[in-house]
Amino acid sequence: MAMNFEQARTNMVENQVRPWEVLDGRVLEVIGRVRREDFVAAEHRQLAFADLCLPLGHGEVMMKPVVEGRVLQALDVQATDRVLEIGTGSGYLSACLATLSAQLVSVDIHADFTAVAAERLHRAGIGNASLVTGEAVRAWQPGDVFDVLVITGAVAEMPSRWRAWLKPGGRAFVVHGQSPVQRASWLVNEATGDLREQGLFETDLPYLMHAAPATRFVF
Repeated sequence: MAMNFEQARTNMVENQVRPWEVLDGRVLEVIGRVRREDFVAAEHRQLAFADLCLPLGHGEVMMKPVVEGRVLQALDVQATDRVLEIGTGSGYLSACLATLSAQLVSVDIHADFTAVAAERLHRAGIGNASLVTGEAVRAWQPGDVFDVLVITGAVAEMPSRWRAWLKPGGRAFVVHGQSPVQRASWLVNEATGDLREQGLFETDLPYLMHAAPATRFVF
């Protein structure tokens, strides 16, 4: 029997995302509209709405729908915002961010991720997203500042250079700390130059390349 994707998407929103305290109507609407099944590999299409992290290759994963919902709600992306996403991955969260914002710039270290996500976004009719291949932890520079910064992989600590990419008052989402118990946090770039942090929930994601904790030797 063919899967009813529309019903599966509705069930995902109502039975997974909303019960995980995602109540923002704009977020629920965009998650219910963007076709998540079009942003996964063909072999995972039947699992597009499952409460799972789906493998993407290169040791990376697509976040669970509930986590994506909490990310979008925490950042409160507005129609006038310019958003920078570090870690394009499948392109699904990119599609949601672009739909909610004025402009999205998304960077990923893996050229195949960038290429596939660009094709998926084009097929979805999303034209306000610019995708770049680059290594954002140590090397790549955006050459601009943004209202919102979204990091989709974990970091041991948030690199200080990323702070300069946020406007005063800009918001960021980051997962940091030691696996397997990492903390998802919402950050605000205060006018004083300080980052105000609010812990949101515990999770566990693969680290971005060059962002894992230093190896400790035990004798």
